[in-house]
Amino acid sequence: MYHSALYTRLAQIPTVFTIHNGQYHGAFGWDRLELLPEVDFYKTGLLEWSGGINPLASAVKCCWRYTTVSPSYLDELTKNSNGLEYLFYLESAKGVGILNGIDTEVWNPATDPMLPAHYDAAAVSKGKAANKAALCERFNLDTAKPLVAFIGRLVDEKGSDLLPASIERIIKERGDVVNFFVLGTGDAETEEGLKLLKETYPEQCAIFIGYDESLAHLVYAGSDFLLMPSRVEPCGLNQMYAMRYGTLPMVRSTGGLRDTVIDFGDDGGYGIRFDHVTIDDISASINRAIDLYKDTRKMQTLRKRMMGLDFSWGRSAKEYTDLYQSLIP
Repeated sequence: MYHSALYTRLAQIPTVFTIHNGQYHGAFGWDRLELLPEVDFYKTGLLEWSGGINPLASAVKCCWRYTTVSPSYLDELTKNSNGLEYLFYLESAKGVGILNGIDTEVWNPATDPMLPAHYDAAAVSKGKAANKAALCERFNLDTAKPLVAFIGRLVDEKGSDLLPASIERIIKERGDVVNFFVLGTGDAETEEGLKLLKETYPEQCAIFIGYDESLAHLVYAGSDFLLMPSRVEPCGLNQMYAMRYGTLPMVRSTGGLRDTVIDFGDDGGYGIRFDHVTIDDISASINRAIDLYKDTRKMQTLRKRMMGLDFSWGRSAKEYTDLYQSLIP
């Protein structure tokens, strides 16, 4: 067992705890207390939540400040955090929401070595057309149709279980007017549903089960829309990658998706947002994308607007630095 003297000298050092996903607590029973450093038994309440030892709850109780990876997710923790909702309500004064950033050097369509054609905001239409042509040729898709993509883990958190039914509904309702590309791996049932979709509609659906970094870059550059029907998305990076490449994000209004995407129907907007993780809402957003795609001038304007946004780590780092500085005596 560790001796408490090693830790008591750290007690007055300001601490900032960053939460990525409040659904995961690392909780365990009191029968494993010996796994921890020496504990002051008069203060075990700082470890406890719901009858056991809860590291996430303990960190929130003990830290000077805690951060989340988006402002909206900070608020959502008081409503959905797998049993810690009341704690986050009690400790809300210590919370700060700071968006994650992306590496704008790695994710740069003007220099990306994984793309067959480079482009910037001034040449976005020509550049995306060239990359779309390469992607569609590889997967036997029609470049004339809008291409809606999904990239990510095939898990319930991402809403991917609704992809097969949502895509099939659109194809049945709208006919042969749109193509889909899904890149991901995860839930076996969802994978099988997507494979069946590809077999049934081979000219409209490309499915890649697995993950390929270079292919992901090409999909961001070659797609027209990126669908993210997430149930939980503390921050989300895919929508930032998409916008960096001039691809319109179609996102459920949650967490960082709400903070980074403004619906094109609103003032200054550039993406598509919907409220519920349902086949109806997902299908409605795809229908909006199909109709928007017909307005080439509008698409050009929205693409340039997105590519001018700053989601770099430089912006986020300044907010963290300001927070840290505020805690230094």
